[in-house]
Amino acid sequence: MSHDPKRLRHFIESLAGLLDQHPDEATLLDRGHNLLASLVAQDDWLPEELAQPDPQRYQQYLLHCDSRQRFSVVSFVWGPGQRTPVHDHRVWGLIGMLRGAELSQGFSRTAGGALQPHGAPVRLAPGQVEAVSPRIGDIHQVSNAYADQVSISIHVYGGNIGAVKRAVYAEDGSEKPFISGYSNTRLPNIWDLSKENPAP
Repeated sequence: MSHDPKRLRHFIESLAGLLDQHPDEATLLDRGHNLLASLVAQDDWLPEELAQPDPQRYQQYLLHCDSRQRFSVVSFVWGPGQRTPVHDHRVWGLIGMLRGAELSQGFSRTAGGALQPHGAPVRLAPGQVEAVSPRIGDIHQVSNAYADQVSISIHVYGGNIGAVKRAVYAEDGSEKPFISGYSNTRLPNIWDLSKENPAP
């Protein structure tokens, strides 16, 4: 499948412009939601090498990191039945579904500090977007909604998420610190305009 980098490039430029305005978080998530929804409304832009599942665990491919690390854009590729542990982010985040579907189960703390599921799982279908942040709810577990096919979601975070110190959680609420890193060692070149504007 060929891919069109203009969509991702436009999203990155638009989000950077939004951040330049220093909006409050509620405004950022609202306007960022619309930008990400426009990106995931079309499935013709993600490079195939950054859409590959792994049979052992879900993949987190870095698509772009802002030069000031104000945000990062990541493709999450879920093999059949794969899921995360219960975890947090510690920065704002937007999740947009590109292919397949995923389930996100939020968690809240009991009076004793343990974690319990909070509300019903949210199912994201292609084109839909969900937000997370420490302010609105940041602890969840995500899984591929399908046991027999790959799903892909596009995540945008308010920092370089592969370098953020955050945590996975045991059922009793105890934390284990981790830094997720990325599955890829090279970034896609979406800035080469020569192929879109060939010389006469």
